[in-house]
Amino acid sequence: MGTGVVIVAAGSGKRMGGERNKLWLPLAGEPILAHTVRVFATHEKIDEIVLVVSRQDHADVLAWLDRENIRLTVVLGGAERQDSVRNGLSALSDDCSYVLVHDAARPFVTREQISGMIGQVQHDQATIMAVPVKDTIKVVGPTGIVESTPARESLWAVQTPQAFRMSLLREAHRAAAEAGKVGTDDAMLVEWLGHSVTVMQGSYENIKITTPDDLWFGEEIMRKRKGE
Repeated sequence: MGTGVVIVAAGSGKRMGGERNKLWLPLAGEPILAHTVRVFATHEKIDEIVLVVSRQDHADVLAWLDRENIRLTVVLGGAERQDSVRNGLSALSDDCSYVLVHDAARPFVTREQISGMIGQVQHDQATIMAVPVKDTIKVVGPTGIVESTPARESLWAVQTPQAFRMSLLREAHRAAAEAGKVGTDDAMLVEWLGHSVTVMQGSYENIKITTPDDLWFGEEIMRKRKGE
């Protein structure tokens, strides 16, 4: 009953504004990618890791892994994130009963959160990490008019990792590919398949580094964790 991880690192990071994938940007002196990979590679409950990368980054990733002496499987991503995750799932062995899917641009997930997700998915079969939203959310129509204001108490901002029974997520991706269904995250595909998904509360520090402001905030998180 092993647990595998698919780390999705195949994006372009265009919103960061640089010429190179944002995952190579330094965070506390190391690439963002290094922090993300290391927390899973050193976790005692993780049995397999598949890193999904773009063709442009493939050679650089292999060279970096060799320098760091990190052993994992590297596969190429697809046209969309959903395609990349499906490629990653295909590379995991049948020994994995459960799988976590994580965005490489979220380097602040903790070992304790990973352990919590693994424990919860073994009971619930499908679980996501999320935090309650702090702001009031408005649904705005195409003309710029507010259409509704959902109850804030029911709204959660979804993070990764997301965790699933392997057979369930593979089935959700297979069915979605056949039906042409596109989901904004893996949980959406499992929900579409008719399976319930539970929530484990995450942390507001578990940010996804997308813009230059996120990188600045990330450095502050690192300093806080180091007690500086």
